[in-house]
Amino acid sequence: MMPMRTRAVVVAVVLAVVLVTWSAFTVSETEHAIKFRFGAIEKADYQPGLHFMIPFINNVRKFERRIITQNYPSESFLTSEGKILNVDFYVKWRIRDVAGYYRATGGIEENAANRLGESVKNGLKSVITKLTIQQIVAAERDAVTGDLFRSVGSDVKQLGAELVDVRVRRIDLPDEVTGSVYQRMEQSFRAQAAKLRAEGQAAAETMRAGADRERIEILSAAAREAQQIRGQGDLQSADIYARTFSRNPEFYAFWRSLQAYRNSLGRDTDVIVLSPDSEFFKYLNRSQQR
Repeated sequence: MMPMRTRAVVVAVVLAVVLVTWSAFTVSETEHAIKFRFGAIEKADYQPGLHFMIPFINNVRKFERRIITQNYPSESFLTSEGKILNVDFYVKWRIRDVAGYYRATGGIEENAANRLGESVKNGLKSVITKLTIQQIVAAERDAVTGDLFRSVGSDVKQLGAELVDVRVRRIDLPDEVTGSVYQRMEQSFRAQAAKLRAEGQAAAETMRAGADRERIEILSAAAREAQQIRGQGDLQSADIYARTFSRNPEFYAFWRSLQAYRNSLGRDTDVIVLSPDSEFFKYLNRSQQR
């Protein structure tokens, strides 16, 4: 049998362990926690780690800190043309102020999702009612969600939540307008393509005109430079001829006659009619006389 004193110590230790177990609680990085005192919120700004409470007086509830994704069934919306669109969407949100979230929803996630869904539906309705079907189908996502975030921001804040993202998964067009919508979109894209082609052709013509102008300027400059070089060459040639002629006029005349003979005689098909005593045959006649 265990002595009474030892038994009392064991019981005390067990009670202490149970008391400590009931008095301690942990909060992970993925959780929010609220400590209540007889049903009223006592503290809600807990950081991840180990914390304590008074058993039977306090109790703790934990809520999701991570992003929550909520899908919503298809809803019907009217466009600015009075056409009906069926839109499927989902919302990503998270708890930002856990105390405000508890007061607004009782800590029930379904209540928060329903109220958030209603706010988003009203926001989508206010955006879609300003647009045509073609604008909605062709618009960038930011053009729709930007106005949506601004319109539902205050409602979401009252829930103690933060709207992270809204995504439209599917847009169903009425059968009677599907063909006309895509036809108008095709016409719009064709007009845009024609405009881009026209701008490209205009830019190409401008570039070609510039290139042609530059080519003409380069050729003109080259022709002027060639004329200058030829002129300088002719001038130097004439100067050389003049200096040569002044040194030995008789030899220069003889050499020029030889050039004339070479260019005029010696080909079978050539016919020249000249007088034998012509000046042209001056040097030939001298060679015969010798």
